[in-house]
Amino acid sequence: MTNRTLTRQDLLHAVYVAGPGLSRVEAKNIVETALEEICAALERGEAVKLRAFGTFQVRSKRPRVGRNPKTGREYPITARRVLTFKPSPRLVAAINGEADPGPDADELRETSAEPKSAMVALSNR
Repeated sequence: MTNRTLTRQDLLHAVYVAGPGLSRVEAKNIVETALEEICAALERGEAVKLRAFGTFQVRSKRPRVGRNPKTGREYPITARRVLTFKPSPRLVAAINGEADPGPDADELRETSAEPKSAMVALSNR
């Protein structure tokens, strides 16, 4: 494992190398447009699902009272929106060096989650 960080410049270079005939300016426009679209969707509160990579989602958190653990003093924490990321089964398998669970693993995870939530919703009535 290395401590190297993948940067925007690395992405630009990867798109430039992968696309024969693309100029550096065109590669930059492709990457910038993709990132702008992802950011805009998240700002609107939409989930961003990238197959074989994962899902970015914006969650709303309620206001609450927090405590300084050292002094015990209470502080109000305001309501806010936070960004969460859930990796796909394929990405998790690749990170752990396991066999690829297959191209349908992402879809199976999504469809298998729906009946569970529906059952929970029905049992809470």
